[in-house]
Amino acid sequence: MIEEWGSAVPVLAVAAALWTRRPRPTVVAGAVSLGLTAVGAAGGGFGEGGPAGLFGVVELAGLLALVTVTVRTGRGGVAIAGLAVALLCWPFRYAAPVEGWEQVGLLGFGAVGALAAALIGGYLWSLDGLRHREVAAARRAEQLELAHDLHDFVAHDVSGMVALAQAGGFLAGPHPELAAVLERIEQSGQQALASLDRTVALLRTPDQDTGARRSPQPGIAELPALAERFTASGAATVRLDLPEQPLGREAGATVHRIVVEALTNVRRHAPQARTVLVTLRHSQGKSLELTVADDGGAAEHQPRRRGGHGLSALTARVEALDGTLHAGRTEQGWQVTVTLPSDRTEGQS
Repeated sequence: MIEEWGSAVPVLAVAAALWTRRPRPTVVAGAVSLGLTAVGAAGGGFGEGGPAGLFGVVELAGLLALVTVTVRTGRGGVAIAGLAVALLCWPFRYAAPVEGWEQVGLLGFGAVGALAAALIGGYLWSLDGLRHREVAAARRAEQLELAHDLHDFVAHDVSGMVALAQAGGFLAGPHPELAAVLERIEQSGQQALASLDRTVALLRTPDQDTGARRSPQPGIAELPALAERFTASGAATVRLDLPEQPLGREAGATVHRIVVEALTNVRRHAPQARTVLVTLRHSQGKSLELTVADDGGAAEHQPRRRGGHGLSALTARVEALDGTLHAGRTEQGWQVTVTLPSDRTEGQS
């Protein structure tokens, strides 16, 4: 009676180790090892019942527990190494006390189970791969549809605006100020068309073609030209305070997009602003801090109209780099502050 209860205790220990929501592999492995040892010590080993006795049943349950934890939390390399060791040690499992054809039969019985598990696992793996391919195909179709819309509608409308600005420039001969404004509109339209072309090319590039997807993106090197265009448009004067050392490609593109969004908000919500200060500096070597502040007056900034998602998208992009973004009113106007960890900003922009 004591031996039976002693054999039940390790089984309960393994079940308790698997009961948690996220079982730890080391805890489960330890419980299985102690359980099998306890069962063997209690007399359920290779006795008269042989491997098909209590030891064999508990051993099978323990191995299933290890397989479950390995599949959920283990790494592929570790699983392959463990499988190789198990295959090498498998014949020793039936080395005694059975002999002859009985041993061959036991090996064959175990092989049938392993083969069935491999076939079922391979089938499920193929279904999972098919699902991933279907999702990728659906996303690809959405990208192509969006690329067609941008090319056929948005780019067409922007091209019409550029053509009208060019025609107006010819008609504004005796009015140099008007001609200068129309020229700036034409340049902004050409810049928008170039950005649309890059976006369409990016959307039409297959996911496997990583080289094309990593085409050069605007970074901090393009900020002076951006500030010059913004100032020339008749809006506030943009002053830049930038570091000399380059940033990583992704961090530089993020900084550029944040500055573009901040300047757009100044134009839309603080047209009375006279100066916009863009500061980018390393803070005590631990992080990179970007601030975009205007002097448009705190009371003049109104909440963004419905449909504006620029800062929300940028916040998600910054958080993907383990950074933070904060936008709010100040005594002078409005300020956007971004902090990025230094280990995510190093490299060439």
